[in-house]
Amino acid sequence: MNLDDQMRRYFGTTDMSAVPAEALAAGIEHMRVDLGLERDRSRRFALWTLLYMLDAAPALDVAFEDAADRDAARNLMDLSERMTPED
Repeated sequence: MNLDDQMRRYFGTTDMSAVPAEALAAGIEHMRVDLGLERDRSRRFALWTLLYMLDAAPALDVAFEDAADRDAARNLMDLSERMTPED
């Protein structure tokens, strides 16, 4: 899954600063529904990752049945924290 494609699909643009609050909430809800329905592991992970980036991801034990997927998500979370500038 291409991140830009997913942003266009759920929000109509790749410029998240241009997305009105109502459209952001609707796109996030749509993504959560799709995450619950998706059975392909890689697509699930991609959806969860975008939700995580938007601070809207479900808990790992809810999102992933497989321990390896939860570990991969934890790694992503750790990496993203390291890349976030400290205040």
